Amino acid sequence: MTRIGTSDLDVKPLSLGGNVFGWTADEAESHRVLDAFVEGGGDFVDTADVYSAWSAGGAGISETIIGSWFAKSGKRDQVVLATKVGKKPDREGLAADTIRHAVDESLQRLQTDRIDLYWAHADDPDTALEETLGAFDELVRAGKVRAIGASNYTGPRLEAALETSRREGFASYVALQNLYSLVERVEYEGDAGKVVADNGLASIPYSALASGFLTGKYRPGRLAESQRQAGAAKYLDEPRGEKVLAALDAAAAAHGVEVASVALAWLRQQPTVLAPIASARTLEQLPALMAALDLVLDAEELSALDRASR
Repeated sequence: MTRIGTSDLDVKPLSLGGNVFGWTADEAESHRVLDAFVEGGGDFVDTADVYSAWSAGGAGISETIIGSWFAKSGKRDQVVLATKVGKKPDREGLAADTIRHAVDESLQRLQTDRIDLYWAHADDPDTALEETLGAFDELVRAGKVRAIGASNYTGPRLEAALETSRREGFASYVALQNLYSLVERVEYEGDAGKVVADNGLASIPYSALASGFLTGKYRPGRLAESQRQAGAAKYLDEPRGEKVLAALDAAAAAHGVEVASVALAWLRQQPTVLAPIASARTLEQLPALMAALDLVLDAEELSALDRASR
C-alpha cells in the first residue's frame, strides 16, 4: 500500500480509469471489469463527472455505472474512489457554487456518502484560488470529500494553489493528475514534477498507455480499429515511436509479460509517481494492467526505456 501524498489514503500502485465505462464498455462489462480489478488486488478507481459526455450515455454515465456497481456488489468500502469536477458541460469551472452543486450530483450518481479523492479537473484561471480552495475545504470539513487533488495544472499554478491553502488554512491538494507516459514526458518533467516532489505530493498520471499506443497493438503498417486509433497513431509518426516499442518489446520478452505491463511499470517506477491510471474496456484487457502491480524493471531496462523515449 502507498500513501497518496500527505493524505491518509492508502492505495495499490495502479488506478483503474473509468473513462471507458458507458462509452466503449457497457454497464455489464464495466461491472465485470470492476469486480475482477478488486478481486485481483486493485483498490483505486478514478472517474469524472464529465465521463462520457461524448458517448450516447452522456456526461455522468461513468459515475452512474460505478454507483450501480457499488449498490450491486457491496464493495464501496474496498475501493478508494476518485472523481473530478470542472469539465462537465453544465458544471464547468471551479467557482464555489459549481463545486457545491457538482459534488452532490456526483455523490448521488455514485450512490455513496463520500468521495475519497476529489480532483479539480482543470485549472480555472477565471476563478480566484481562494474561492476554489475555500469551497473544497468546506467539502472536506463536511465529510463529503476526504482529500483533494489538482489535474491539468502547470507547476507555477500548482505552487500558487499550495501556497494559497497554506496561507488561508484550507485543505491542500495532495496529488497531481497530469498527462505523463513514456511518450509524453516534457510537460510533467519540465516543471510540475518538481513542485510535486518539493511538496510531498503524489503523481497519479493519466493516459499512461498513450491512448493504447503503449499496449503495442499499434505498429507500423498495422493500426488496430478502435475509438482511440487517431490518438495512438500519432506516436508512430515520431522518430522515437518505434524505438520505444522496441525497448518495450525487449523488456516484455525478458519478463514474460505484455508490453502494456512494462509501460505501466516504467511509469510507476519514476520519481514522484504513485499510481498510473489505465483503463480496460473488456475483461480480457485487465490482466496486462494488473501484472504491472508487481512488475519491477531493473536499472538496465529502465535506462533503455529512458533513452528510447527521449
